Amino acid sequence: MILRRDRAMTAVLIMLDVAFHAGRSGTVSAADIAERSALARRGIEPLLQALSRTGLLESIRGPRGGYRLGRPRRDISLVDIINAVTQDDNNGDDGPQGPLFSKVIEPCWKQFDKDLTAQMKKTTLDDLVKKTESCGLKRPLSEPITFSI
Repeated sequence: MILRRDRAMTAVLIMLDVAFHAGRSGTVSAADIAERSALARRGIEPLLQALSRTGLLESIRGPRGGYRLGRPRRDISLVDIINAVTQDDNNGDDGPQGPLFSKVIEPCWKQFDKDLTAQMKKTTLDDLVKKTESCGLKRPLSEPITFSI
């Protein structure tokens, strides 16, 4: 997980954006996610597709379409999100070799990964939304109701 930090962190950011801005019943467009995250929409599309394929996000078509959570946020751990976007990564032998790597670095790295994975299994999307709220970030108000006579 640590080695794919960019892709994993972007996926967590996307999921947090949807959880925070869509609420329980709304949707969030890919364009809005990209704009708020300062990312290219084209760059996040593969992640949105991967998250949708695994059921973490639900894609809604139509004029008010977009993305919403596929499961309650309390049931989505960070490991679920990261696994959804890194499951196709190959763990080939294109990395370092030799006794220093195999006897020292690799065992340490595996332990770090194990510890980090255990912590991320305990952390849910709900925890991140609560942290977002405690940091003072506010959800945008829904569209105002306008009346004309």
